[in-house]
Amino acid sequence: MNFHLLRRASLALIVGTLVACTTTKQQNDPASVPEMAPHGGPASAAKPPFTANVPTKSRWVAVDWGELPGVPQDSLNEAWNAWIKNCERPSTVFANLCGEVRRLSIASEDEQRSWMMNTLQPYRIEATTGSPDGMLTAYYEPLYEARRVQGNGFNVPIYQVPQGFGKRKPWFTRQQIDTNSEAQAALAGRAIAWLRDPVDMLVLHIQGSGRLMLTEADGRQRMIRVAYAGTNDQPYKSVGRWLLDQNLVRDATWPGISAWIAANPSRVNEMLWSNPRYVFFREEALNDFDAQFGPKGAQGVALTPGRSIAVDRNSIPYGTPVWLSTPGPTVSLNRLVFAQDTGSAILGAVRADYFMGWGAEAGDVAGRIKQPLKLWAFWPKALAGSAPHLR
Repeated sequence: MNFHLLRRASLALIVGTLVACTTTKQQNDPASVPEMAPHGGPASAAKPPFTANVPTKSRWVAVDWGELPGVPQDSLNEAWNAWIKNCERPSTVFANLCGEVRRLSIASEDEQRSWMMNTLQPYRIEATTGSPDGMLTAYYEPLYEARRVQGNGFNVPIYQVPQGFGKRKPWFTRQQIDTNSEAQAALAGRAIAWLRDPVDMLVLHIQGSGRLMLTEADGRQRMIRVAYAGTNDQPYKSVGRWLLDQNLVRDATWPGISAWIAANPSRVNEMLWSNPRYVFFREEALNDFDAQFGPKGAQGVALTPGRSIAVDRNSIPYGTPVWLSTPGPTVSLNRLVFAQDTGSAILGAVRADYFMGWGAEAGDVAGRIKQPLKLWAFWPKALAGSAPHLR
């Protein structure tokens, strides 16, 4: 595995898309293709608007299926794995559909698509101003070498929740955790594992979970996951923004940041300390089945690469199927995804953080995604009157 490439991708992510910080991180695409022929009547003749019965930052506008770009081209069999995961902890709105979802897991894509169109009403998600335009970013699960025992260059700790954590809110800042004797005493013996690079540690904190190729004390190696367990409740600050504001780099690209770190090793801590938020983790076993999925999101189900998104939960309820459309420039996608996570920086009606997966390649792509977005939410037609609809 190319850990050098992963570190490079990770740092590119730090200085490129640090605004994305989901609860698993907490805490996180479409080409021009032929549209479906309109199914029913024109959008303007769609069902009359409903009155919202839940707090929401968005308004949902009932539209025809023909408005959604690329529906015939999406690989629904791939998306169905995420829907089955969704049914492990479904919202009350979608719970009654889970029996059909599981039955359709072995159906053809045409059958799956027909069932969706007969069962679900699409709603264009808009800001309360009426704008349907938003922004897509992406996140991933980093993969690092780690050691169970400190030493031999592995001196950067990944901490569990400290002793006496609930007695002080907010807890110590990142700088205080590194320098304050009281904070260090509370964290004594609480390290899950040790990394080699403090920048890798910051990326792990930003993403909120990661995979470790862990070398145990006896020399055996195994893969584990470190998952989000809590934060120090300090505000999140972008180190990329700090570097730009300090006029230390002209742009937040890998070559510029890499050159700055190489030329200023004594100031790396200063850069890291510019972000006072600190994340604590818990260790999870990672068997062959679990390794096919990402960490659990805010909904409580494991994330599916390319099919899970983080959203503003005051705009889109957890577990909602969503049609995602973005024209690039990094990736172009029209596809079915599921609102399964959230994040402190994922705010607004048409806002999503797209889960890319894990490892170097996912990190490289995630670090470059910041592009236009449109979203449509699906709601059971039988429950259309309960949709979070403001128009």
